[in-house]
Amino acid sequence: MLETLPVDYQFHHHHIFGIEQLSAQDITHILNTAQSFKEISNRPIKKVPTLRGKTIVNLFFEPSTRTRMSFEIAAKRMSADTFNISASTSSATKGETLIDTARNIQAMQPDVIIIRHSSSGAPQLLAKYIDASVVNAGDGAHEHPSQGLLDMMTVLDHKGRLDGLKIAIIGDIAHSRVAMSDIIGFTRMGAQIAVAGPLTFMPMDLAGLGVEVCSSLEDAVRDADVVMTLRIQLERQNDSLIPSLREYSRFYGVNNDLLKFAKDEAIVMHPGPINRGVELSPDVADGERSVILDQVTNGVAVRMALLYLVLGGNKASDGQGEN
Repeated sequence: MLETLPVDYQFHHHHIFGIEQLSAQDITHILNTAQSFKEISNRPIKKVPTLRGKTIVNLFFEPSTRTRMSFEIAAKRMSADTFNISASTSSATKGETLIDTARNIQAMQPDVIIIRHSSSGAPQLLAKYIDASVVNAGDGAHEHPSQGLLDMMTVLDHKGRLDGLKIAIIGDIAHSRVAMSDIIGFTRMGAQIAVAGPLTFMPMDLAGLGVEVCSSLEDAVRDADVVMTLRIQLERQNDSLIPSLREYSRFYGVNNDLLKFAKDEAIVMHPGPINRGVELSPDVADGERSVILDQVTNGVAVRMALLYLVLGGNKASDGQGEN
């Protein structure tokens, strides 16, 4: 259970750049709002008029399946008009800058721009030049806030709380924007984070974030409530930082033998896409502890909540009773 918010609490964020900007109260409000939206996806007619008349643009400069589709489904289930722009089909291929792209999109009066970009800070740059709300769908190795929020929602669904839990994160911490959002979010909500992986995948400043850096996977996973594995971010590495994927799997892959060190009721998570047999064995990915597909389901609800809130919504029930 999350703490009850004060009666005078208001959500004041026009943009969502990262978990870093969100207080524990903000996170609580987003997760509570997402829970209220979740049942819409189970209705025979999966649509409410909450954002009717709003225009939402997906501006993706990097590949995406789950995040892009999830944001689009979230917007459409609230009756918003959605438009998708990818780098390969945009004027960026002709040399247009991000700022010029943003200014031209702004001239068409959208209400929200959701951006994924390879450069850290791209959403903040975008927000300086447009009036629309900007939601970060992943910027470089910086943050992926909606993924961090859906991860917290999934843990809350299965554990009933976040405070006091031990979360083990295994893999490529240094290059993962998911890792950063999860570390900030879970620690802000009172959880303990333990990480492990090759030294070449460990950032230097983790201790300053209140994270326990473990020398072995067994120490990281021991008595953990949640075990999260991360994909190796090859696209953000200039040089190979591991001898081979086969060797990585042997020493850092999460399998059922490793999970014996975790609590019996521990759950397994992965932000996707999974490299089966590398960071996660297939029997674990498809096993009874896995909640990976629950993460995907919760992604729609969390993104519905974010779109609703940045557009000025405060009561999560507004407009949901209508079809």
